[in-house]
Amino acid sequence: MTLARSVLLFGLAALLEIGGAWLVWQGVREHRGWLLVGLGMVSLGLYGLVVTLQPELHFGRVLAAYGGVFVAGSLLWAVALDGFRPDRYDLAGAALCLLGVVVIMYAPRGG
Repeated sequence: MTLARSVLLFGLAALLEIGGAWLVWQGVREHRGWLLVGLGMVSLGLYGLVVTLQPELHFGRVLAAYGGVFVAGSLLWAVALDGFRPDRYDLAGAALCLLGVVVIMYAPRGG
């Protein structure tokens, strides 16, 4: 598994999933139209495809590790697009989640 490829795939998956969910939210909750809902659904479907491209063979491991990427990515998205200001606890929680990603996904394993 190449680390760079895996990290890029996690980043793309987060962009597609978080962006897709945000588009659905904008379409439904902010009454910005069904076109955004549809685009969000397409993005969510593409997320499902991209996450399967991880070189790791175990679904559970990939999705468990991705959970940490999702947490940190969601906070970044909220800062960039919604004006959210994370506090130190948000930042500490995101750091712990990313540490979990490293342990789950990239720890050396025998055979």
